Amino acid sequence: MALLGDDDVSVHDLAAEFDVSLSTIRRDLAALADAGRITRTYGGAVDHRVVERSWHDKERVQRTEKDAIARAAAGLVRSGDVVLLDAGTTVARLAHELRDRTDVTVVTNGLSTLVELADAEVDVVVLGGRLRRPNESLLGTRTEQALRRLTPDIAFLGVDGLDPGRGINCPDYEQAALKETMAECARDCWVLADHSKLAGGGGFPYWAAMPAGTGLISGADGEQLAVFAEAAWSVRSVRSVHAT
Repeated sequence: MALLGDDDVSVHDLAAEFDVSLSTIRRDLAALADAGRITRTYGGAVDHRVVERSWHDKERVQRTEKDAIARAAAGLVRSGDVVLLDAGTTVARLAHELRDRTDVTVVTNGLSTLVELADAEVDVVVLGGRLRRPNESLLGTRTEQALRRLTPDIAFLGVDGLDPGRGINCPDYEQAALKETMAECARDCWVLADHSKLAGGGGFPYWAAMPAGTGLISGADGEQLAVFAEAAWSVRSVRSVHAT
């Protein structure tokens, strides 16, 4: 179980995220507290460590919301577009939505997107580089160099955490730098983030600043999204049910 930053996470949120009963969550939290890995609070728990979850762990949660975000994002892709897809589970759902589009070109550094489009008809350009685990992305100098030769029509970025002022929270410096380059080189940029990524902004040490007017597609509630709209983000709500 991975809890983000210093935020107090409720047992109800954890039960919904992992699709288990409240009693199961309470037993798990008690075991983690006994092991000294978390501090129990009234109705929840706090983890003062930041743990980067694997791609496979993240892929299993918020599925309904991620699918709704992906469909909304696919609706922004026009015929003839060069589409830049970052790594990430929600972006991979978008790749699935684009499988039947023979009128676009996809540029990506995400292995999950490559797997999704491997047997599709979409024209795919791979940004080479060093494989970074556990998020299954390609990054580094070669990736940056290849990206700077492109001007994608639209870019879609994945996140581990998001703050309206600081941008995208990242566990790795090269990852943060690459996301900034992606946002800068594209004519239009959208961040895809389920509601959990907006809670607390994130606890990793690196940040990727986003240009003014960057788009955000999320299933977060109105109060969460209003903070981003006030900070000059272009916000689109999918208002999906928060479910796995």
